[in-house]
Amino acid sequence: MRILFIGDIIGKPGRVAINTMLPIVKRELMVDLVVANGENIAGGLGITPATAEDLLISGVDIITSGNHVWSQKEILPCLDGRLPIIRPLNYPFGVPGSGHMSIGNVLVVNLIGRTFFAASYDDPFRAIDVLLESPDVENKIVVVDFHAEATSEKMAMGRYLDGRVGAVMGTHTHVGTIDAQILPGGTAFVTDIGMTGPIDSIIGDDIQVVLQRFLTQIPNRMVVADGRCVDFNAVLVAFDEKTLRAISIERIRRVVDV
Repeated sequence: MRILFIGDIIGKPGRVAINTMLPIVKRELMVDLVVANGENIAGGLGITPATAEDLLISGVDIITSGNHVWSQKEILPCLDGRLPIIRPLNYPFGVPGSGHMSIGNVLVVNLIGRTFFAASYDDPFRAIDVLLESPDVENKIVVVDFHAEATSEKMAMGRYLDGRVGAVMGTHTHVGTIDAQILPGGTAFVTDIGMTGPIDSIIGDDIQVVLQRFLTQIPNRMVVADGRCVDFNAVLVAFDEKTLRAISIERIRRVVDV
């Protein structure tokens, strides 16, 4: 089983890059399943039904999210299962949507960290503990998108789940890290996959707009950067379907001219 994990996709440039590059990558790398973080696909903030469909048509199988999942209100009715979109498992009880979804023998789980986030989320460590004790995980490759700010919290989750899940893939910070590895217990891990978005940007946003915020400390509206060159960042993990553990991990980067 070969699963491609795509990092945070940023706005229209990211969606166009997915449409252009994903079919090629799937064919070249013989990918069985694609999981992509889509919480920034609608103008850089949130998900809409139309932008989600863009990813699905391009070959994404499950869309994960994070702290911006609620930013576009029209997506809320779609979180009941009509579209394969999941929100973090450890949001408080009663919010729309689900924190996990299965396709075949793969269970995809979305978690969100708590360090440096303004909102108060439930404990992601204990939330995944409860899920791993349920019948939903029996005989399945469990893969986790951990959407978190702090590298230490992401690494802690990887070590906490080592040997208990197939993969822990970090998202949210948009900058890919070089620590892709298989941990001692057989869990594939990377602190951050990186973004699929404009290269000439600051984590996907317009450079001058971001600089003005830092220089003046005056809040302004973030704008997705322009530019023809887009980074396509992903991680490919191969799993042993008998042991349900990872056997290889490879960082994938392509530059797409959109």
